[in-house]
Amino acid sequence: MIALASDHGGFDLKQHIIGYLEANGIDYRDFGCYDTNSCDYPDFAAPAARAVATGECERGIVICTTGIGISMAANKIHGVRCALCNDPLSAELTRRHNNANMLALGGGFTGPALAERIVEVFLNTEFEGGRHERRVNKVMALEEE
Repeated sequence: MIALASDHGGFDLKQHIIGYLEANGIDYRDFGCYDTNSCDYPDFAAPAARAVATGECERGIVICTTGIGISMAANKIHGVRCALCNDPLSAELTRRHNNANMLALGGGFTGPALAERIVEVFLNTEFEGGRHERRVNKVMALEEE
């Protein structure tokens, strides 16, 4: 299951991603927001990130206007590795090398067709492990300091 969240700036792109997930038979849980009224991205990023961190959801996708603020909020949750990706290659590499479990998108910068491709790559790329696992473990240990 995929955790989804956005603020008002990412709402339209989130709705498009929901359509993509539904068309591809991918289960999701929408943590909000639910319209384009002004709201605060941490209120929606945190519950989605907690769902990923606890294993309730396998991965997550969060969206605000730039993708920056909502990724910062998601990364405050222990166990989350959220990466802002603007292209399919960065989505592939963050999965292969960083084992990112959440994807951030900028609704004001990423069009629907590109977002679909980024999501597709993010959801279908596996973690390589090996030397990358050692590095991911070091990053995760930083949360405990």
